[in-house]
Amino acid sequence: MRASPIQPTIDFEAEGEQHGFLKLPHSHDASAWGAVMIPITVIKRGAGPTALITGGNHGDEYEGPIALSKLASTLKASEIAGRVIVVPFMNYPAFRAGTRTSPIDKGNLTRSVPGRPDGTVTEKIADYFQRHLLPLADYVLDIHAGGKTLDFVPFAAVHVLPDAQQQARADAAMRAFGAPYSMRMLELDSVGLFDTAAEEAGKVFVTTELGGGGSASASSVRIAERGVRGVLAHAGICDADAGTRAAPRTTTLLDMPDGDCYTTSEHDGLIEMCKDLGDTVEAGEVLARVHDITRTGARPREYRARRGGIFAARHFPGLVRVGDTIAVVAEVVERGIATH
Repeated sequence: MRASPIQPTIDFEAEGEQHGFLKLPHSHDASAWGAVMIPITVIKRGAGPTALITGGNHGDEYEGPIALSKLASTLKASEIAGRVIVVPFMNYPAFRAGTRTSPIDKGNLTRSVPGRPDGTVTEKIADYFQRHLLPLADYVLDIHAGGKTLDFVPFAAVHVLPDAQQQARADAAMRAFGAPYSMRMLELDSVGLFDTAAEEAGKVFVTTELGGGGSASASSVRIAERGVRGVLAHAGICDADAGTRAAPRTTTLLDMPDGDCYTTSEHDGLIEMCKDLGDTVEAGEVLARVHDITRTGARPREYRARRGGIFAARHFPGLVRVGDTIAVVAEVVERGIATH
């Protein structure tokens, strides 16, 4: 396969703290010999595990970019044993535009793996992460939120894996993240996922959904910051900070066993949520109503839960279209699990 056109301006093997770029040549109308400059930080001291920590995989999700920007500017090599690779704005064109996908090629980075070194801008970024960054890592933490169209209870997540030992390692890292909820997540379509690539490469992979609505809250950023430190401490790369060592916290373990967890809109209209995030839901309860916006006098369409559990995700904001996810109800597996 062809070499990647992306060139790092840092040395992944050098000791100390380095702040630089993944430089991707990109010729366009405003800059004939331009480049996409993806910020990256590498912090290394001696032997030890490597953690690859990413945010901004989707450009309208902000907990990861905020928490990882702060981490990159504060974490010192003297605090760690091993290596931490921090990419706060993974899909940099999308992040700069504030959109889920790239404004250059409409690429959804998290679903473009393995990518191509001779493909679109998004495919080139995906290829570099697949072939050059993932092989360096032992632990991979990819921080997500709901962006402009979804909102979530704050959870860390893993997928159900065929290898029991890898599953146990992922579960332990998920608990170490210490989010209020921990999810065994069902992907309706896992083809081309960055998650899947990391898992198939044998990495300990954890992702998150930490809110949504196209912004970040003080609490969701705190969860992200605490979670990053928790995973790094769990990996043996650094000690837990004071916030992570505070009074023991617990998490509620959730599961998404099948497609009945998802409620999908079959109508365009104005959505009325009938449950709030975190509410307990019984099977058959009304989750939402969709009101006709083309005429008055029409009765709204009701959408009911197909299973009981926790109301874990909802559509955002107020208008909905056919095919949009309205809600996700996750089963409660266990409450009060210690996170550290």
